[in-house]
Amino acid sequence: MNIKYSLKLVVPAVLLGVAMSIPAFAQDDNMSASDSMHSAGKNIEQAGSDTAAAAKDVYHGSKRAVEDAAITAKVKSALHNDQTVGGLDIHVSTTTGVVTLQGQVSSREVASHAEDVAAHTAGVSRVNNQLMVVSAVRTD
Repeated sequence: MNIKYSLKLVVPAVLLGVAMSIPAFAQDDNMSASDSMHSAGKNIEQAGSDTAAAAKDVYHGSKRAVEDAAITAKVKSALHNDQTVGGLDIHVSTTTGVVTLQGQVSSREVASHAEDVAAHTAGVSRVNNQLMVVSAVRTD
């Protein structure tokens, strides 16, 4: 028998055998088609639930960011309109309702007053006062 002729018969037979055995290897613990479909359905349901939870988290995170931006604007406006601290360069940031004040002021009283102004602004849950008291530099 010719080797070329033998290979033409053997190679397709081997490939066909491998192709026929792949589904057997793909089966999970002799799971029936019904069980396999049920499992796939549960996996899809879980993926949908995870996606819904992620969308809900994004919504709440975005809502919180908008609320924090509004609080920051209110505190900046209140500080700007205040006679004691209105002309000072005070940086205001807000995270989950907690307002942080940063910058330099001339006394502890001014720092405390700025904290009080921020604390009495609507939406503020707490104030993190990081204002630094510095004395004026003499130039004479």
